[in-house]
Amino acid sequence: MHNELFNFIAKYITLDQEEKAALESLNLIRSFKKGSILLKEGQKSTESYFVLKGCIRTYYILEGEEKTTAFYTESEALTPPCVLQNTASEFYVSSVEDSILCVSNAQMEEEINQKFPKFDAMCRVFSAELLARKNIDFDQFKTSSPEKRYLNLVENRPDLIQRIPQHQIASYLGIKPQSLSRLRRRIMKK
Repeated sequence: MHNELFNFIAKYITLDQEEKAALESLNLIRSFKKGSILLKEGQKSTESYFVLKGCIRTYYILEGEEKTTAFYTESEALTPPCVLQNTASEFYVSSVEDSILCVSNAQMEEEINQKFPKFDAMCRVFSAELLARKNIDFDQFKTSSPEKRYLNLVENRPDLIQRIPQHQIASYLGIKPQSLSRLRRRIMKK
């Protein structure tokens, strides 16, 4: 799995053998079974996640119902706000599939960035790209009907339609599973 990480990093910077060895020595890579809870509401954490393989999601439990807010798949990162704010988490993070993740913390990241400053530059560029993408996704989501949200998902993230249970997709779209079934039938007729 280190090769997947190195291939992702190669999109931004070139690594020499010393840098690769330093990353490998941190033991960042962990496996999680489908359904594993990585973070619970009310729990404090220092961990950030980068998906090498699989899928994780964030969700709230409101009035006994799960409300999915995001899915993260290969080459996507999640740093829960509670990590940055040193507070308890307001949501859950769990694995939707068997997943292999890079799990890091601020101390590890600072150590690598000090030893190899080009990692800091890479992280800044990646963070800016991630923020821009999330802002666009959020704006589209807030200004779209459930049907348009579903069509955007099919167009921009077709892999999720096959990988994610339908009740979680419905939750993400802000509708009930029965409404998603009706919406899909209506779209198929068009």
